[in-house]
Amino acid sequence: MPKPDVRSRPHPRPARAFLVLFLAFLPRLAAEARFAVATYNVENYLLADAGTRRAKPEASRAQIAAALAAIRPDVVALQEIGGEPALADLQSRLRAAGLDLPASAIAHGPDTNIQIALLSRFPVVGSRAHTNDSYLLDGRRRRVARGFLEAEIAVAPRYRLVVLAAHLKSKRVAVDAAESELRENEARLLREHVDALLRREPDANIVVCGDLNDTPDSRPIRLVMGSGTRALVDTRPCEPNGDPVTATGARQRPRRVAWTHHFGQEDTYSRLDYLLLSRGLAREWLPERTRVFVQPNWGLGSDHRPIVAEFLAGDR
Repeated sequence: MPKPDVRSRPHPRPARAFLVLFLAFLPRLAAEARFAVATYNVENYLLADAGTRRAKPEASRAQIAAALAAIRPDVVALQEIGGEPALADLQSRLRAAGLDLPASAIAHGPDTNIQIALLSRFPVVGSRAHTNDSYLLDGRRRRVARGFLEAEIAVAPRYRLVVLAAHLKSKRVAVDAAESELRENEARLLREHVDALLRREPDANIVVCGDLNDTPDSRPIRLVMGSGTRALVDTRPCEPNGDPVTATGARQRPRRVAWTHHFGQEDTYSRLDYLLLSRGLAREWLPERTRVFVQPNWGLGSDHRPIVAEFLAGDR
């Protein structure tokens, strides 16, 4: 009996099999797309002297750009940017370093020297500069010094992100009021914007971010965080240094390095910068991809360190 010709047996071609597998996997790949959001107080990023603030030296601006180029955020909120010229300068430096963030927004608050701004790889489909918010304190009507910046970003055709960026009153002593009361009132107004967004769309993907100038246990931060079903989620970025330490008590945070700001006068380190998430966005949050950015000679750029969190670009 003649032996069968094994060459005649049908065998799927490896290339065809791979193609079938790849095409089947494509929807999953698209669903697992990620994006990164950062916030960074760039400390007086001015191109020229303004009042008591001095122009930022070239070496400091280069350090800021190097940090952001290394982080490679898709969206970054900036505090203490010196208007459109300074924002364009940073944007150009990032582009030269291989990070193109073509979309932008800025809020011109009552403090005309330093502003809140935003750069994005994705289109900014809507923005509002909340620069007329005010409150009554000690019989005087006061405006939020830096205002708030609200921007809606089209991360994907069916995925929108709302960034609400802030730079609350610093801990520097104020002439005519307690700085803590000024900051508390600004925090209350910021929370009102969060509540307004969530009333319109309870599952909205919102990140409240920026230099909030107070520690997590303070009243201003508790006000911004809120409570109940509309409470925000604190991402608490930490240094990715391998610390495996867990919390030592139910009400305590893990003993990990989470500071974002150095106050030279007192030589103290505090966590003043935040990425706070709505419940809708928290479902897409990747905690293991959330961190304080660590960089040699970080203080040349700013007295703050940038923080970043990553998310899946699809509603969960």
